[in-house]
Amino acid sequence: MLVFTSCKSVRNLTAKDGSTPSNQRNASKAGKKPVFIDDIEAKPETVTTAKNKPGTTTGAKPTKTNSSDTKIRPTVIDSEGFDIETANYLQIKYAVLTDAVVEKLTNVPLLQLIDKWWGTRYCMGGVTENCIDCSAFTQIIMRDIWGLSLPRTSQEQFQVVERIDTADLKEGDLVFFNTSGSRISHVGVYLLNNKFVHAATSGGVMISDLYERYWSQRFRGAGRIRKTE
Repeated sequence: MLVFTSCKSVRNLTAKDGSTPSNQRNASKAGKKPVFIDDIEAKPETVTTAKNKPGTTTGAKPTKTNSSDTKIRPTVIDSEGFDIETANYLQIKYAVLTDAVVEKLTNVPLLQLIDKWWGTRYCMGGVTENCIDCSAFTQIIMRDIWGLSLPRTSQEQFQVVERIDTADLKEGDLVFFNTSGSRISHVGVYLLNNKFVHAATSGGVMISDLYERYWSQRFRGAGRIRKTE
């Protein structure tokens, strides 16, 4: 069966060269207010929207608004008395990166340290902000945040931890992987919500998910370092 449609309707949608049809240009010249998708209205130096959708964090600091702008901030206090109005930029940024609620990210020094190293490239044996490997990165985090000492390699770190079940993982625990050979060859620091921070060969210091296919297939266990008195 053949179905014919009028070319006129097609011509009304767009001009032959892809430009805006003349009737739409005339409407713009007549001063009609443009309407954008999702009720977004653009004005000089301001953007307002009827819908607040979560977006990808780029790492850029929030832009300052004019003092005359109306600020609407939620006042939400959880059972522990956390006030979202007091949350800083890093808590909001890493809530997005870990797919978690802001109230759970209370260890600000840890977030500051992660942010300091974020994106640092990987190199075997590296221990500086120019390049670092996975076990050196876990050494620095455990030392600077929890005052705990770790051996140098991921295999050695695996041997000194107290083994724990993944269901008992808490912030600061270590997660171990076999990415090559038969020994433990990679380690990261668990955060929350199945996310861990590590120095990866592919992207440097970053956050990944234990249930990502690559990592779940190479996961070999989790461990905790007990602080000795």
